Amino acid sequence: MDIEAYFERIGYKNSTHKLDLETLTDIFQHQIRAVPFENLNIHCGETMELGLEATFDQVVRKNRGGWCLQVNLLLHWVLTTIGFEITMLGGKVYNTSASKYSTGMTHLLLKVTIDSRNYIVDAGFGSSYQMWQPLELVSGKDQPQVPCVFRLTEENGIWYLDQIRREQCIPNQDFLNSDHLEKRKYRKIYFFTLEPRTIKDFESANEFLQTHAASEFLKESICSLQTLDGVYCLLGFTLAYRKFSYKDNMDLVEFKTLNEQEIEEELKNVFNISLEGKFVPKQIHQYFTI
Repeated sequence: MDIEAYFERIGYKNSTHKLDLETLTDIFQHQIRAVPFENLNIHCGETMELGLEATFDQVVRKNRGGWCLQVNLLLHWVLTTIGFEITMLGGKVYNTSASKYSTGMTHLLLKVTIDSRNYIVDAGFGSSYQMWQPLELVSGKDQPQVPCVFRLTEENGIWYLDQIRREQCIPNQDFLNSDHLEKRKYRKIYFFTLEPRTIKDFESANEFLQTHAASEFLKESICSLQTLDGVYCLLGFTLAYRKFSYKDNMDLVEFKTLNEQEIEEELKNVFNISLEGKFVPKQIHQYFTI
């Protein structure tokens, strides 16, 4: 694997000599704006492979994205290779429809230590819940970013990640009550501990997410990519775009229903993805939101 090929893939041309917060943030932002959060393999009759070689091939060589177990694994390799101090962590995601956290550890995230300060880095959550900058590992501190205000809270060794969202403007009134529209101002995202993990700890999660009937990734196809001022999401047959801070304390949210030909075009034009297999968009249950 060639790290220069990775940097070319994400369009990163700056220095990697200084192992500081600025360099970390720069690489991180290039990745989330070039590498989509997506589960399209499942809906092309293929598997979401777990492993660094397979992930590098998918993301770098095939110009694709992936879910957290893949894109954060790749970022872990990149940051470790250039010399950052990295710890892999595991989290449990909040299920809004069930109003509870998952019972299994299904989310991979990273802790980066710089000058004795710890930061959470996560390039694999997507949509409008995706952080745009590393979050300092400090309990109870509001950390404003472009997408929203993030907050980490520690209770008895467990760290909770939540967000405080803006109001939203939806011009197309047909989508005002869409299940794809996030309606909560205060949103729980996931919780994690600081116990170090390895990729082997996520093997059962990787299998569960793409085979078990309870997995939301089987019920809906998703592709999400951050832009300079917002985020695009392809949710089944629905293309959504959220522009952050469209007005004071307000985001603009636009929806468009696509047919299969339009989906293929938007995957190329918006997400820079050309699929090898036959993609069958799925929207049985509108679980994912923007």
